[in-house]
Amino acid sequence: MMDFILKAELQALSTRSKKPRNRSTATRITRHPERFVVRAQDGDEDDRQGDIATVTSKPKLKRPPMYKVIFLNDDYTPMEFVVIVLEKFFHMDREKATQIMLTVHTTGSAVVGIFPRDIAETKSELVNEYAQEHQYPLRSVVEMTD
Repeated sequence: MMDFILKAELQALSTRSKKPRNRSTATRITRHPERFVVRAQDGDEDDRQGDIATVTSKPKLKRPPMYKVIFLNDDYTPMEFVVIVLEKFFHMDREKATQIMLTVHTTGSAVVGIFPRDIAETKSELVNEYAQEHQYPLRSVVEMTD
């Protein structure tokens, strides 16, 4: 994107050039992926010295906090139903889903996935609703990871 502004506005941005500027001369701002480059539109090469100002703006992003989706064991939900839920909502293959189902069955609970908060809550709610629709007491909960 290219915009034209007056050189007087460039003077406020530029700290390199101390020359007086002609207000009628326009400048061009060029947007690069990580910085803005401002160049004067003068034809004279000597006047261009110091007319380049770069402003670097690179946002610092941090990873979102992660949350665990945990299945809780109960005595009424069939093991096959738990495997089906793991395949359907967590896109696991049959073998992985069976291993996790057995872990839930033997230890009482198991982490079935780690996601950002919104995704973890959505998956947990979908699993709980699906189990309730099929009249099973299967429950999943969401906890923050350590």
